[in-house]
Amino acid sequence: MRKHTTLTSIDVGTTKVCTIIAQVDEGNGMQVIGVGLAPSKGMHKGLVVNINDAKESIRESVRKAEQASNYRVESAYVGVTGRHVTSMNNRGVVSVTRNDRLVRHDDLKRVLTAAQSISIPKDRKLLHVIPRSYAVDGQEGFKNPVGMHGFRVDVETHIITAAVASVQNLAKCIRGIGIDIDDLVLEPLASAEAVLTEDEKQVGVILADIGGGTTDVAVFRDGAIWHTAILPVAGYQLTRDIAIGLGLSFDVAEEMKKKYGSVMPVYEGKGEAAHPISLNGHGVSYQDLCDILHARVEEILRLIMLEMPSSELKTVVPAGLVLTGGSSNLSGLETLGCDILRLPVRIGSPINMGGISESLRDPAYATSVGLLKWAAKHQEGQGRRSGGIGGIWRLVSRIRSLFRW
Repeated sequence: MRKHTTLTSIDVGTTKVCTIIAQVDEGNGMQVIGVGLAPSKGMHKGLVVNINDAKESIRESVRKAEQASNYRVESAYVGVTGRHVTSMNNRGVVSVTRNDRLVRHDDLKRVLTAAQSISIPKDRKLLHVIPRSYAVDGQEGFKNPVGMHGFRVDVETHIITAAVASVQNLAKCIRGIGIDIDDLVLEPLASAEAVLTEDEKQVGVILADIGGGTTDVAVFRDGAIWHTAILPVAGYQLTRDIAIGLGLSFDVAEEMKKKYGSVMPVYEGKGEAAHPISLNGHGVSYQDLCDILHARVEEILRLIMLEMPSSELKTVVPAGLVLTGGSSNLSGLETLGCDILRLPVRIGSPINMGGISESLRDPAYATSVGLLKWAAKHQEGQGRRSGGIGGIWRLVSRIRSLFRW
């Protein structure tokens, strides 16, 4: 009988909070057993701006997931995004000092430590140090050099840091409801786990997760992360432009965008473009709505391309651009992307999920599902934490609740 590990992911977005509980077996097969969705409050462009509001949104999302799964959440993997996140590539080198000159796991740990020995300001927190490739005695291209003979080991790493204050505010919201944090994961890395294929990562591909508050970019080459960036423009700006341009309230503009919005409208008749559309008593021109969306989405696509260090996109990322996130559901986005970028463009939805995952096969849930896949991939040999600081937080929370009662 297979043993199961229960994992939880919490994606605290600008527009929604999504909690997913899943069971993972020894072969990393995943079965979703509970999903909780709640409107997000107290968040703006991936940052906590009101701790109490954000905490209540997270609490509601977790409560719904617990009810659906009949499971008590004690710890979770949490996504991190925001303009405060920065990244860089760095190299580390160590010598193999043993007489047999055999590369062991300890040497990999030492070379990774050497790669991250960079000056990090006190107001920054190290999120990830991801090995891209290893070299042994100058011979490059090794993914795992353990067991090889050599005198020197080099590693190319991708290092990601975040603002300490921003991370602490998010952690305070999670721990404030009695939930420990298993790990903080950069959201585009999580989304990539959910929507990209190994072939795309190997050949070279750009992932752009267009959410509510930010567009998260990750570039992969040779099967490893090459570049990451967070852009402070996304679905919120689309809705805001519609509201200002057409004189609508924000909520009505959001509904108009979801119901009628297209960046490449197709008109059946000559007068179709000027035909008015209405919602809740508000009438606007379909042409005007689509023109606003077209202009803003084109800007977002060009900003994504500006993040690329090289202009030779067809040689760097032959697999093109994969768009995901809630805002990638806009009609005509693939066609517009191909026209502007002259690259293959597709919409990425979460793949290879069991259980009730049919409801999750939507680009809007790429990060939530990806956090679980990241957890299953990185938790081997670590086990699921059940105590530590999280246990203390839960104990304190329960004692406080008893005193309040």
